[in-house]
Amino acid sequence: MNRLSFHCTHQFAGSLALDVAFDTSAQVTALFGHSGSGKTSVLYMIAGLLRPHAGSIHFEDQTWLDTRRGINVGAADRRVGFVFQDHLLFPHLSVERNLMYGRRRRSSAIEPRRVIEVLELGDLLARYPRNLSGGEKQRVALGRSLLSGPQLLLLDEPLAALDEALKDRILTYFQRVVAEWHVPTIYVSHSPAEVCRVADHVIVLEQGRVGQVGRPADVLLPNQSSW
Repeated sequence: MNRLSFHCTHQFAGSLALDVAFDTSAQVTALFGHSGSGKTSVLYMIAGLLRPHAGSIHFEDQTWLDTRRGINVGAADRRVGFVFQDHLLFPHLSVERNLMYGRRRRSSAIEPRRVIEVLELGDLLARYPRNLSGGEKQRVALGRSLLSGPQLLLLDEPLAALDEALKDRILTYFQRVVAEWHVPTIYVSHSPAEVCRVADHVIVLEQGRVGQVGRPADVLLPNQSSW
């Protein structure tokens, strides 16, 4: 199994003090919580984009971070695919060239043709990001991350800017990706319905701390009114 072990502390300039520890081997693990609970900060630490003040991050048999031992593997060497909330596609590149950018950076066994088929991107390849809808941009961003050959996929509230109809459609594409390639995924969301649909395991963050953990249906559904 693809085990991720995360034990980190960090004091931000504001009031949030993050102290988070969890271990997961689930196919899709959700980080769930209200805005400001520390979800995105945890993703940035896993990706190597934010160095915590103290702690360790291990994935499989690799040590990505161990502050006591002075280990901090750079973001480019962690083989993490990151899908940001605002897509971050290259505006001067076509969809096809955006997709292939990830593949040029790293060798990958994932075939571009199959990614294009699964995410239904064939009719978009010649377009530029400015001519795409929010849902189309998110599919391209997901495809580009897959083609970088990630060991771990990180999704930061990928549906936050979409309407309900588009959310349902993009979730279907994400479920296709999980079924096809089985890349372990950390999925950030503040929507119980999203988490219950796509995740096998949920970690609830509350003001920088781990609250409840477990199966989404067991953790989130009985407490829907509090979310």
